[in-house]
Amino acid sequence: MPLSEEEQRQFEQLERALAAEDPKFVSAMRGTNVRLYYKRRAVLAGVGFVLGIAVLMTGAIIPNTIIGVIGFVMMVACLYVAALSMKRISSAGDSDDIPPPPPPTKRHRTKHDSSGSFMERMEDRWRRRRDEDL
Repeated sequence: MPLSEEEQRQFEQLERALAAEDPKFVSAMRGTNVRLYYKRRAVLAGVGFVLGIAVLMTGAIIPNTIIGVIGFVMMVACLYVAALSMKRISSAGDSDDIPPPPPPTKRHRTKHDSSGSFMERMEDRWRRRRDEDL
């Protein structure tokens, strides 16, 4: 939802005040690239995965199951971190390349969509069933 002219003016005024008050913070925030952060994190997770394979193989060569289990857990953890990072990279890329979807259309609320408590909704449902049977 676009900002009104007054809101835009106030936003720019706040930005200027923040830049005057703490220029080091502003430059640090402008330099932050979310995609680069998650890409670096995914690469480090890949390196950790390879190290996990090495630890797993070491545990297999030296007949020590604890070392093998540690290597396996390390591999699984690195895969999880890499998958999350790749998901965040793709979602960050989508927001930059594709315009946001149009706002959802307003729909009329029905009895079924009541915002009451769980018990109220169950009572409403019971009344509707009872009324339909009559």
